[in-house]
Amino acid sequence: MTTLPATGGAAPATAGANRLLLRAAGRARGWTALVAAAALADAVAAVLLPYALARAIDAVPPGGAPAAAAVWPCVALVVVSAVAEVLSELSTGCAAARSTAWLRHTLVRHVLAVGPALRVPPGDVAGRVVGGAAEAGVAPAAAPEAAVGLLPAAGALVALFLIDWRVALAIAVALPAIFLLLRAFVRDISATAHRYLTVQGTIAGRLAEALAGCRTIAAAGTVDRETGRVLEPLPGLRAEGETMWRVQGGIAARGLLALLLLQIAAVGVAGAELAAGRVSPGELVAIVQYTALAAGFGPVLTQLLRLGRARAGAARAAEVLALPAPTHGGESLPSGPGRLDFRGVTAASGVLDGLDLTVPGGLAVAVTGRAGTSELAALAGRLADPDQGEVLLDGTPLPHLARAELRREIGYAFARPALFGGTVQDALAFGPSRPPAAWLRESARAARADDFIRRLPRGYATPLADAPMSGGELQRMGLARAFAHAGRVLVLDDATSSLDTVTELQITDALLDRLADRTRLIITHRASTAARADLVAWLEDGRVRALAPHAKLWDDPDYRVLFGGAR
Repeated sequence: MTTLPATGGAAPATAGANRLLLRAAGRARGWTALVAAAALADAVAAVLLPYALARAIDAVPPGGAPAAAAVWPCVALVVVSAVAEVLSELSTGCAAARSTAWLRHTLVRHVLAVGPALRVPPGDVAGRVVGGAAEAGVAPAAAPEAAVGLLPAAGALVALFLIDWRVALAIAVALPAIFLLLRAFVRDISATAHRYLTVQGTIAGRLAEALAGCRTIAAAGTVDRETGRVLEPLPGLRAEGETMWRVQGGIAARGLLALLLLQIAAVGVAGAELAAGRVSPGELVAIVQYTALAAGFGPVLTQLLRLGRARAGAARAAEVLALPAPTHGGESLPSGPGRLDFRGVTAASGVLDGLDLTVPGGLAVAVTGRAGTSELAALAGRLADPDQGEVLLDGTPLPHLARAELRREIGYAFARPALFGGTVQDALAFGPSRPPAAWLRESARAARADDFIRRLPRGYATPLADAPMSGGELQRMGLARAFAHAGRVLVLDDATSSLDTVTELQITDALLDRLADRTRLIITHRASTAARADLVAWLEDGRVRALAPHAKLWDDPDYRVLFGGAR
């Protein structure tokens, strides 16, 4: 079982989020560079424009018009700023799209690689992949824009010192308080955004559960109760959303107040300097504009907000990526009959405890017992790994095999199969390779699925969405798919439990005759199925109590009880 790690501390989560954001930025490096270049050009233009305006104002002769040579630099700087903003919008969108796409591909690939061991609600995973990745994807653009956004303030402070050091000193005294304000904002908004996305994921997870069981909910008449359960965390979501806006509003209000006070102080000092003849009228105008640049952190605040939400989304993505996925070797299987060996296997928190079992190649071995049968089936094809011990196929440990080799040689049919593909035929063909259409139809006939498939509106070409199926029909589809992709081992995990007795006997005939040269591991709780297998592995207390033909085991009253018989 693989679950999300408990949040043991902010530092590891932050480090993982930062590393993930750096990797995402690497995928959009060209667009990120353009974002930085455009932001830098805009910042330079913003710093130079007040100086150009001051030159233009001071160049106006008494009662005359300003010289064209003094006006054109202002026009050029405005054009540069406009072009930079257009390029910034374009590159920001492209950078976010590239990094978001990479994050989603990485998350989906890892989630599917973790596979059945993942124990995270599907809705929560979907929220992290869709919403969380989109939040994190803005970081490659937001980070350079936030960093470059500080340059106008630094440039303005330098310009003020060049114009009049007294004005610059009055403003410089207050700037550290503004930077501390920004730092507190980043910390608070990141934590709040993470909690907001977590609650959002909880709601999505519960909704996915409810949608999966919508027929049961409707039949039980518990719509209102389930609605309440799904939306129970909604007040928490609202509270975190209000906290985000409150933090943002509080910072913005304090920042605006600081800006007004700084401007008042700067204008007062600049007015005194103008009266003393130490600054010109144009320089007075420049001082007012440079003061706004030095203390105006609105654009920086916006980017920091985006970064805070990006770090929260990246932290939730990093939690998923931290879950271990099985690794595969590169070995190929030697020729062999498909013998499976379970050696000292302990798994599923002791459900299997030191189990030893050899499934002879080419035989049908039924597995039955009160517990551990499905766990054994999962281990047989490495849908799960044992906590201790090992599983071998024809003498090769399963982890040593290449993924493609493993999936080609060990096939599965499940009690509740999931169908994928556009049409019914696509669903049967779903697997490591696509068998010919004739083979798919032959497999459907062996699984007693051909008749009901042909009755569908377009037969095998019927879209899956237009092919409603009962539980038994769904199982037959799963069996047909398994038959079509059978390698040297076929594992049936209670795959005939929804079939009527006649159909189950017919499919067992096909399983025993059509696939007689394959190893078949059949998880079953039906005496009729066990009776037709070559051997029965009887599990008890996490181990194999007996491995023998059904007829021999039937003499044991404990064995008969497994199938509802008397002692």
